[in-house]
Amino acid sequence: MTTKHPPLAWALFVILSIIWGSSFILIKKGLTALGPEEVATLRIASASLVLLPFAINRIKQINKKNITSLILVGFMGSLLPALFFALAQTKLPSALTGIMNALTPFFTIIISVLFFNEKPDKRVYFGVMLGFLGTFFLISTRENGQLSFNYYAFFVVVATVLYGINANLIKHYLSGLKSLSITSLSLIMVGPLAVIYLLLLTPFLDHIHEPKVYVASGYIVILGVLGTALALILFNKMVQLTSAVFSTSVTYLIPIISVFWGFLDNEKLSLLQLASMLTIMLGIFISNSKKS
Repeated sequence: MTTKHPPLAWALFVILSIIWGSSFILIKKGLTALGPEEVATLRIASASLVLLPFAINRIKQINKKNITSLILVGFMGSLLPALFFALAQTKLPSALTGIMNALTPFFTIIISVLFFNEKPDKRVYFGVMLGFLGTFFLISTRENGQLSFNYYAFFVVVATVLYGINANLIKHYLSGLKSLSITSLSLIMVGPLAVIYLLLLTPFLDHIHEPKVYVASGYIVILGVLGTALALILFNKMVQLTSAVFSTSVTYLIPIISVFWGFLDNEKLSLLQLASMLTIMLGIFISNSKKS
């Protein structure tokens, strides 16, 4: 594997891994005083507001051919996954959801094969099977090592399926737009909905004056601004400096960062769960590796 990338690219790689790997502990902190719907809508509302200037400058890029895809990307790539991850973490440790987020590349591959007639190498199928084997043991094992299925893990699975659909929509229907345009324009499609839902259909305004709610909201605003808006800008820059393959390699570090934060927050993982994480990461490596 070549390492001939500029120092800035490696710096961005580390920063993005830390930002995205920290998303799950921020969700956990937000859930200490906010409901999952408040967490999801506040996250998207803050991200869309930060990216609003970029969207305004690119509003003319919306046309009849791409508006449906942009709306779908807004829902499947941002709003719905934000809700499902928040729902999952009402019952799952942040470290566990961070590990399971690594399922995204697998579903991206599966959806591309089933619906877009792509034909990956046989080793990709082997990597996918390894990933799902690791996931099965991961969601079937408690922190004490006992086998016990946790149904809230399905929220994470659904979220990663949506991420997989989102990636294929962008690749096949929005390839003419730059990544920053896609994200900023798709967020203004769902941002107003998130704001309206947050202010009118949740108890957010009724208890925002409470200190614990104020602090929890701060964590989610940080998540929206850094984990969505800023992270996207940094990711785009890294792609320009290197390649998509190098940039998406952050997938390998995100689970490690989420486990690290979980450890600091006194979350416990069994040896079987850690082994399952390594199995998933091995599956990702095999699926994304290329023949020499």
